[in-house]
Amino acid sequence: MADLQDELHSTSEVAGLDDLPDPFVESEPYTPVSDPDTEPLERAHVILAAHPVADGYSGLPWALRHLPWLDLEIGESSVDTDVPRLREGHVGALFWSLHLPESIGGDRAVGATLEQLDLVKTVVGAHPEGLRLARTAGETADARHCGRVAVLLGPAGAAALGDSLGILRSLRALGLRVLTLSGVTWASEAGLTRFGEEVLREMNRLGVLADLSGASAETARRALAVSKAPVVCTRSAARALRPHPANLPDDLLAELGAAKGLCMVPLTAEQTGPSVRDVADHLDHVRSLAGAECVGLSGTYDAGTAHPQDLTDASCYPHLIAELLRRDWCESDIALLAWGNVQRVLRGADFAARAAQERREASTARISDLDG
Repeated sequence: MADLQDELHSTSEVAGLDDLPDPFVESEPYTPVSDPDTEPLERAHVILAAHPVADGYSGLPWALRHLPWLDLEIGESSVDTDVPRLREGHVGALFWSLHLPESIGGDRAVGATLEQLDLVKTVVGAHPEGLRLARTAGETADARHCGRVAVLLGPAGAAALGDSLGILRSLRALGLRVLTLSGVTWASEAGLTRFGEEVLREMNRLGVLADLSGASAETARRALAVSKAPVVCTRSAARALRPHPANLPDDLLAELGAAKGLCMVPLTAEQTGPSVRDVADHLDHVRSLAGAECVGLSGTYDAGTAHPQDLTDASCYPHLIAELLRRDWCESDIALLAWGNVQRVLRGADFAARAAQERREASTARISDLDG
């Protein structure tokens, strides 16, 4: 295992971290791209053409297991997401979920996650004109500039690790960028155990983002305290507006903002409500508590959930942005919401990984050593 860890530690994505800019250095002033006197939907298209959506969660991998002949480049009515609709909705990047049904656990979860990951790579490889795999903020931007939608791997469920840090390193070497901290003994209602904290430290060292959507409040608070990298909530809205268990209470939203994390608000009727206005209410609320630099979007399409009216598939993002413009959101905040904030957390995770690799070697801890 030590030889495998050494080999994975020397992958090209880790070696290239020295070229990363510091994500905490203030950027240049924002330059508007739209005419404020034009109609909101027209403005929305102009803004998103310059600052496309980085969508925090797509359920396509599991949906595609049952649709082997799907052609995403010509458009398919059997799913919510295909290349034509991604382009119509100005989606520039998409996190493809590797989550599994709750019935799949233990050793089966490890193998099933690898199968999901392999399926994603096969699907992306079969659609080279529309999709491109990406691992970093730079690769994500490169894909966009080449007219492709960047596909990032994750979130995966914590059960995919099989309680092994070696498997975490293997998944990262295969491209995993996000891991959800829930559904395992070391990240439970009681919070993170000692092994759970070691998993999080190793995630920081590797540049894997911690996803706190669905995590317990104790796990979320401990993760915010331990993590040296930004954390994300890939599918969380405001619990004050809609009492869904995956939505965040106001105190956690404030803590997430203070830690410069990212809350990606899902476009689902269950979590945010039945209309575009309801989704916009959640975005307003999260922005007011966590800050404009800590709010993002999560379509949650093809995940088996109902969506608000006028947000039924991946082509509909301009309708949401038009609603925000009617609410006097400034263009710079919309640019952060759509694209900039995801770029920031990706860069932040890689910047933290570079610093962590200078301090510590790959961890060989086992759950039995730390949790008994």
